[in-house]
Amino acid sequence: MAKCKYCSKEIVWMQEGRKKVPVEVDGVKHECDEFKNSVKSARKVELNDIDPDILAQYQANLKASISKKKKK
Repeated sequence: MAKCKYCSKEIVWMQEGRKKVPVEVDGVKHECDEFKNSVKSARKVELNDIDPDILAQYQANLKASISKKKKK
């Protein structure tokens, strides 16, 4: 059995159409407050907010890692 990584309750993954949904052992859809709080705390960062030097370094590292994977 799987465990919720936020609250550690036992869950089972069931499929509803094309989407997988966590369900508790008693058959109720699993919704925990820990997950809801973690989603609320996520923040969005716009490209304009990032320092251009850091963004250029990130893009260079990304291109380098992609080229390494292609060589293998």
